[in-house]
Amino acid sequence: MPLSRSAELLKALIAFPTVSRTPNLALIEHVARLLGAAGIACTLVKDEAGTCANLFASTGPANVPGVLLSGHTDVVPVDGQPWTMPPFEATLRDERLYGRGTADMKGFVACAVVAMIDASARTLRKPLQLALSYDEEIGCVGVRRLIDVLEIAPVRPELCVVGEPTMMQIATGHKGKAAYRAVCCGQEGHSALAPKYLNAIHVAADWIAGIRAAQQRLAQTGARDDDYDVPYSTIHVGTIRGGKALNIVPNECTLDFEIRTLAADRAQPILDDIRRHAETASAAGHGGPVYLPRVEEVNAYPGLDTHVASDAVQFLESLLPSETSKRKVAFGTEGGLFSTRLSVPTLVCGPGDIDVAHKPDEYVALAQLDACDAFLARLVDCLH
Repeated sequence: MPLSRSAELLKALIAFPTVSRTPNLALIEHVARLLGAAGIACTLVKDEAGTCANLFASTGPANVPGVLLSGHTDVVPVDGQPWTMPPFEATLRDERLYGRGTADMKGFVACAVVAMIDASARTLRKPLQLALSYDEEIGCVGVRRLIDVLEIAPVRPELCVVGEPTMMQIATGHKGKAAYRAVCCGQEGHSALAPKYLNAIHVAADWIAGIRAAQQRLAQTGARDDDYDVPYSTIHVGTIRGGKALNIVPNECTLDFEIRTLAADRAQPILDDIRRHAETASAAGHGGPVYLPRVEEVNAYPGLDTHVASDAVQFLESLLPSETSKRKVAFGTEGGLFSTRLSVPTLVCGPGDIDVAHKPDEYVALAQLDACDAFLARLVDCLH
């Protein structure tokens, strides 16, 4: 049986190795040519170097709000992963397409491009729009430039659908995230005289003690949302680097940590709580002055929290099978930026399983692409 148009396009998209922090312009230009051939004008919003770009396209009337389909074109690296097939060459096996980005999230991108082309042949009452971004995987970086442009547009969408992999279920929310770097300073000296010097790793340990105490408070008495697998805000230390040799008291230690917040929480009060606990740990450990790191925010994006009874949810439900569920997802998306900065009702719904994303032998089932195609075809019918 021949592959669907979306599956064929997905095969082409997988061949572009658009790993985050590397150029995606070749893929964006490929999509722009496909849309241009259907008479759809595209706007490219590039990064400062001109090697990465967002794409915005619209078909239908220009003076009324429409529906925006949103996806990112970057993928995570494959280095060190035990792939059993070429990661940047789509492989069809057992009714699945394998390759980096098939689930996260070039499968949706392919379906959305095909839907745009089909919509361009119809007379629409409301426009169908497409937004493709770069460097989402490193903190929703690239899409911010595109949103800068959309913020000043005379008409904003009435709905945004972010096509991250949800197995075509409706996701109404996810946590926000703030990433930080703590630079802990000490005093270098000979380890034989270690008590005379301030050990930067010990300063980092006091900060980590503050993180663990704050996390315990959040788990026990903090805000809760039982729609999440972990129903409270979380704090996580991802990397720690410090020290030059065992016999040298380290003068610097750096750790990277993140705070993922429920809609009811904000990162800054949690950061303040960490600092208070760290001050207590430092005073107890050093018996004198309190030593704390210099903390810098590296990246942050807002959470998403669309009400389950909203018109947006009801509209999406009308386009999907009756057994479709509603949920909140553990992973972050660009949806929070569209929702907060553009005040656009935003939902997450797309083909594929997040459980296979970022892993070797990532795949999307052909049935998932078919389900997405059917959903988008019904959406186009509603805009007609």
